[in-house]
Formats: sequence, C-alpha cells, structure tokens
Amino acid sequence: MTGLGVVDPPSSIARTRTRGRVRRLSVAGGLTVGVVAVFALSLCLGAALISLPDVLSTLAGQGSRNTNYVVLELRLPRALAALFVGVAFGLSGAVFQNLLHNPLASPDIIGISTGASAAAVLGIVGFGLTGIAISGLALGGAFATALAMYAIAWRNGVSGYRLILVGIGLSALLLSVVSYFMTRAQVTNAQDALIWISGSLTGRNWNQVLPLTAALVVLVPATMLLGRVLGLLGLGDDTARGLGVPVNQVRLGLILCAVALAGVATAATGPIAFVALLAGPIGRGLVRDGSPALLPSALVGALIVLVADVAAQHTPGLPNLPVGVLTGAIGAPYLLWQLARTNSGGQGG
Repeated sequence: MTGLGVVDPPSSIARTRTRGRVRRLSVAGGLTVGVVAVFALSLCLGAALISLPDVLSTLAGQGSRNTNYVVLELRLPRALAALFVGVAFGLSGAVFQNLLHNPLASPDIIGISTGASAAAVLGIVGFGLTGIAISGLALGGAFATALAMYAIAWRNGVSGYRLILVGIGLSALLLSVVSYFMTRAQVTNAQDALIWISGSLTGRNWNQVLPLTAALVVLVPATMLLGRVLGLLGLGDDTARGLGVPVNQVRLGLILCAVALAGVATAATGPIAFVALLAGPIGRGLVRDGSPALLPSALVGALIVLVADVAAQHTPGLPNLPVGVLTGAIGAPYLLWQLARTNSGGQGG
C-alpha cells in the first residue's frame, strides 16, 4: 500500500531512525575527539612545554617532581574546570532554549548568570569574602533570580516569551546593582570583582574543581533523564499530557536542573559569556534531526571554553585574558545576528 502515499513503510521509518542515530553518534564522537585533543593540548602548552608522552606518564603517576607540580597542580585543575564549566553552560543553555522554544533563552541572557554575579560582587566588595563563600553566594544568587523570575512570570503556567522578558528585565536590574557596588568598592576589591565577573579560569584549583565535579555527577544524569521528554513538550502541553507526561512537574525539574548547572558553573569560574547561548544552536545544527541535542550541546560548550582558554593563554601578542573576554567577542556578534534574524522573520513575539 505504499503507492497511496499515505504513510511511509516501516522499513523506511526504520532506515530514517537508524541514519539519525548514526549521525548523532558520529557527531558526539567527533566532538569528543575534539574535546580530548584540546584538553591534551592545554596540558602540554605553557611556559614550560611538556610533551604528550610526559603528560600521560604524569597522569599515570610516573612523572617527575617538576611535571607532577606543573601538570597535576597547575594545568590539570584549570583544564578540568574549563571542561566541566563548558559542559554545564552548554547543557543549561540547550535546556532553556528547547524548553522555551527560543534561541535567545540562555542563562546569561535571561538573568540567571547576572543574579549569580550580583550576589558574588556583593560578597566581594561589600563583605570582603573570598573562595568557597563567593561560590556559595553565586549559586544562591542564581536560584534566587530564577525563583523571582518564575514567580513573576507565572500566570496559570509559564509562557516562554513571558519568562524571557521577565528574565531580561531582572538582568537589567541586577546589572545596575552590580554597577552600583563596583562604583562604591575599594580599588582592590573592585579589581577582584571585575576579574570574577569577566569569567576567568586563572588560578582555578582543586578547591573549585572538586565541588563542581560532585555537582555535575548529579546534575548531568538528572538533566539527561528529564530531557528525554523535551521532544514531547515541544508538541504542546495538551499533547504531552495526553501522552502521559506530567508537564508542569517535568518543566519545573528541567528549569531547576538548568539553573543549578548555570549556577555551579558561574560559582566556579564566574559568568563566562555566551557559551550557553552558542552551544545549543551549534549542537542542533550539527545533528540536524530536530532533537534537543543535549549531549552535543554539552560537548560543544566544553570545546568552546577549552579552545577559548588555550587561545587566551597562548595567542602571541595577547595578554593573558579572562576566557570570558574571548567568548564574549565571539558571542556578541552572534546575539546581534540572532536578534536581527528573529526580528526580520516576525518572530519577536
């Protein structure tokens, strides 16, 4: 009955699914190879160039005293921080964009990262806090901002555009708070706060990496598990409910996971700009099957941060820039292009 053109035969559907699965695996495999390659490069490069065999020997516990110190105490924590923060931002951005059906919905645009920054700046310039206290304040600021945003946007449910507009408004308000505290701060505190809000991997050590690792061990699997129904949520709330999805509970769970991912990443390194905004569209563009592409987006986020950090440290003629400066230079033009395309397409809501 295939000649009627009503439905595709089961064999055609199976072939399409197989091709989609193979493409997703190929994309994930290629991105993983890229992440591993840049990660290894970041461990080799520096003021003291260390060969890859020596790096591998050091990681295996057979390095010299010098390579142990350089690789295990200086470079490895920074590289792991870049990797994990990129995964967290990429996955968080992909969840928000799929959940709200808008490519502009990322934690740095809708205020989550700004809330974390405002809380951290308050701690640095207002109370002189450092270390884990700043990380805790940043995480609390991210959740407080998300709670305020969700409460203000709630009208018998949460509309994607309403949530984005509320988030942008809160972000503007929080940026003014950051500016106020920066102008009132002493010079040394203001300098520390400026480095932090620029998004920097300089000086990252195991004190930041270990809590970040523990958080991602919980958050990444939870997000992936809940994200399995993102495609069903994209069909509309009524359809998703008809298919047995508890829409409000799943949506709230995904928002909490995305906020927590952005919060712990910001707490570890500061708000590295536009990684969450860029990773999702690139991941979905590579897969090209209409899926949420959470894993590719996470890997793209890791690759962006790792490449930006290597470039920030080792590009000739450049000072040792905060990694957020380079990601911002890439992401800002993309944001303007996305705004122009959305406006010209009449999709502004």
